[in-house]
This record gives sequence, C-alpha cells and structure tokens, in this order.
Amino acid sequence: MKSLQMQSCVHDNATIECALFEVEIPAPGDMEVMVKIEASPINPSDLGLMFGAADVSSIRASERNGHPSIVLDVPEPAMRMMSTRIGDWLPVGNEAAGTVVEAGSSEAAQALLGKRVALFGGEMYAEYRTVSAFQCIPLSESATPEQGASSFVNPMTALGFVETMKMEGHKAIIHTAAASNLGQMLNRICLADGVPLVNIVRSPEQAALLREQGAEHVVDSSAPDFAEALTEAVKATGATLAFDAIGGGKLGNAILMAMEAAAVERMPVWSRYGSDEFKQLYVYGALDLAPTTLNRGYGFAWAIGGWLLTPFMAKAGREIVESMQRRVVSELTTTFASHYSDRLTLAESVAPEAGQRYGVRKTGQKALIVF
Repeated sequence: MKSLQMQSCVHDNATIECALFEVEIPAPGDMEVMVKIEASPINPSDLGLMFGAADVSSIRASERNGHPSIVLDVPEPAMRMMSTRIGDWLPVGNEAAGTVVEAGSSEAAQALLGKRVALFGGEMYAEYRTVSAFQCIPLSESATPEQGASSFVNPMTALGFVETMKMEGHKAIIHTAAASNLGQMLNRICLADGVPLVNIVRSPEQAALLREQGAEHVVDSSAPDFAEALTEAVKATGATLAFDAIGGGKLGNAILMAMEAAAVERMPVWSRYGSDEFKQLYVYGALDLAPTTLNRGYGFAWAIGGWLLTPFMAKAGREIVESMQRRVVSELTTTFASHYSDRLTLAESVAPEAGQRYGVRKTGQKALIVF
C-alpha cells in the first residue's frame, strides 16, 4: 500500500528540507498492525528532526516529487553538528492516533483490529503506518483522534519524571519551561500525587498561568531576584532532582547552585568540600542551543546527564510502563489533555506560513497534523 509521508533531509548546501514522499507501507507481520493515521502532533522533538537548528525566518517554499516542500537555511555551526545527516532523508513524527485497519495473525494484533489507538515509534507524519502491536495503546471508544494523538510523548515523559524520582530516591522535582504542555501536565500529576514541584518559567504571564492551575512553587527566571527565589523554593521542597528542557546557557548551573545552597543549610557540620547530598540535573531538551555553562560551585556530590523517554522505559520495565499507559488512557481528557494552536493537513504542514508559526517554540504554540 502506498502512503504519503513527510521526510527531512540536510543538504550539503547548508539547507534543510521537509518534503512529502510516496512510500510503500508493508503489510503487517504476525505481531504487527497497520494503522490509518488520523492525527499527529508536532512536538519540540519533532521540530528537532524537521528543522534542526535552522533559521526559521529563512523558510521558503519549494517542490519535490510533484509535492510542496519547505527549505530553511542552516547556520554554519549547526551544519557541523548535523554533518552526519547530510543526504539522508529521515521520516518524521514521533506519535499519533489512528484506527487499526489491518492486523497480523497473533492474538495481540488481532485484539486491536478496528480499534482506535495511540501509537509511537517514529514515521508518524504519514497516511498509514505499520508498527508492532506493543507500540499501540488502545483508546476508549469515546476518545477522539485529537485527544489520543498526544497521549504518548508528553504524558509518558511527565510520568517518567515522577517515576525517575521514585527510582532514584529523591522526594521533589525541579522543572524548567514549566508552562509548556508537558509542564502543565507534570504540575497536574504532582498536585494529584502530592509530589513537591518547583516550576521554573520565563515570564510573569507564564507564572500566572501555572499559579491559576494550583502550582505552589513558581519561579520566574526573568525576575531580578530569580536566584534567591529559586533557592527558597528548593529549601521549601527539598528538591535534589531537576529536569531541564532548556539545555544551553547557565540555567542548569543556577539550579545546582540552589540545590547546594539548600543542602548546605541542612549540614550539621560545615565542610570545605561542600555538601554530600547528591544532586541530579537531567537535560531532556534543547530550547537553547548554546553550550551548557557550569561553574562547579556545588561541592562534589552532583551529576548532570541526559534523559530520554525510550531508555527510561527500558530501564523501568514493562510493569511500570504499562501502569503509566493505563493512567494516561484513564486521564486522557483531564490530567493529560493537550491543547493545539494550529490544525493542518499534511500538505499544509509543508507550507512556509505554517512552518513559521509552528517552528517558533513558545508557550501555547502546538500544531496538530490531521488526516
């Protein structure tokens, strides 16, 4: 079966292109299903593949294979980072919702035939997708494609943060870019589960948004007293674990400094080596592409690393992951509700005016591709 699919490629002339291709969709194997895609969101992780570090203001129309495409200029430093992608057309789209139209012979696959499912695994900006039955989450009969489309990346990531906290023995969380769709979900989870959460935002408007949703600890990084306010929030919560969507710049350093300041106050005896209370910073996004700057002024009991959903799921194990999935389905229209600023067809998504809107990563900007 033929399917229209979006792919992205970095060219050697310092451009990146998103184009539509007609591809062959394989028939399902024994443990697989074919899904007719009905809706798929454009997440920041998808934009990373679509546009990389390209200059969104340079976006312009082009054409490939008789279909529209968009082309963007890539700055020289970013070209060096993406050099391994030159010439490779990569399918786009991390998650989607749709209806299973064909199923393999296994019991797990047959049980999904005719049902609406959420699915993940890449290549979702397409009319059809064949995946393993275990990459699908059956949705309730009342769930719409729009509701189910974003039921994997953000919800499972937010739940994954809380599970990581439990697995690693922390008792509170710090989260940056906290007014995002994902951040609002995490706030709702933590309020429901009694998990102390420090929300870091970038404007007074974002702070007001979260406070209206019941957030107790909200700190504005644009405020002149940010460092002091962050330290007080960390003292109040005892947070020693942070998830950073920004990545570049000095914010991660400020978080570790605040953790250390709070830990030092809890020390019974002063030490020139700082506190021995372990502090963990995970970077899971790259809203700022600048280098991460650390001054290492927080003793020696700290670590910084990357956090990605799929390795977490492998580490957490099937029982925990399935429990997370059941919660997502049961709270799809409440805790894990997503909101979209734009709705586009697949053809419209490769128009310059659309790319200029959804390509700007800001609070409240989230596009949905509908089929």
